Amino acid sequence: MCWLPLQAQAQKGYQPPPNYAQYGKPDQEQGREILEQFRRQGIAGDYYLEFELRVLPRQGTERVLRGRLWGSRNANGPISRVSVRAPEAGAAPEVRLLVQSGASPALWRWSEASGGAAESPGVAALFEPVAGTDLTPFDLQMPFLYWPEFVYEGLARMRGRPAHQFLLYPPAAVTELHPALKGIRAYLDTQYTALVQAEFIGGEGRPLKVLSVLDLKKIGDQWIVKSIDLRDETTRNKTRFVVTAVALHRQFAPQIFDPAHLAEPAAVPAGSELVTVTTP
Repeated sequence: MCWLPLQAQAQKGYQPPPNYAQYGKPDQEQGREILEQFRRQGIAGDYYLEFELRVLPRQGTERVLRGRLWGSRNANGPISRVSVRAPEAGAAPEVRLLVQSGASPALWRWSEASGGAAESPGVAALFEPVAGTDLTPFDLQMPFLYWPEFVYEGLARMRGRPAHQFLLYPPAAVTELHPALKGIRAYLDTQYTALVQAEFIGGEGRPLKVLSVLDLKKIGDQWIVKSIDLRDETTRNKTRFVVTAVALHRQFAPQIFDPAHLAEPAAVPAGSELVTVTTP
């Protein structure tokens, strides 16, 4: 009687089992509503961030890359234009990414080294490191928050605060490109409905990577992420994303988020319009 389920499981491969955070199976419909609410919300209006990527290897020299991010939301979900450049003279050239999040993620890339028009490198490029860091476009997109197959594991404690715990399973297209990734356990803060932590799970439940939101900051009436740690559990290397300045409630020209214009520089808000978040 159990042969068919076992066969289906074998064909699909290993899936991490749910780890319910409370007694009894949580209400899955309630979990779906919580996740849908999270998917609908975000920073109001267009916004601009300046940030640092602090590369913190377990062994070797630390280094810092500086970047800019223009963010908005379109019919497909959140969209971000990202520019990253090492500040040292003679360092790697600027890299620009256009990252479409949501249920149908997409990626475009332009490099100062190659010039020409922006390219759509394919879904496989989602897992390629950005500018020599451990950060990938997949980490920026966080498409796992839109994966249709998930289990709501209930209320848990994360860093002393209550959080909704979800186990999300990758769709076949992601499994084909990244077979080592078997699932992601995500924690959403109950008060802010904001991502607190995401744990990338490999075969036999082994941790692959952990993305941790370290702190938030309130700018006017808007909460934004202040810093995020991304730790590779295999190498123990870490990349820290730190927001240094922000401009909220903007209205950008549509071409900023048009792949055809990614090779062109985007307008940057004046210094007087920026709010300092973290001193570099």
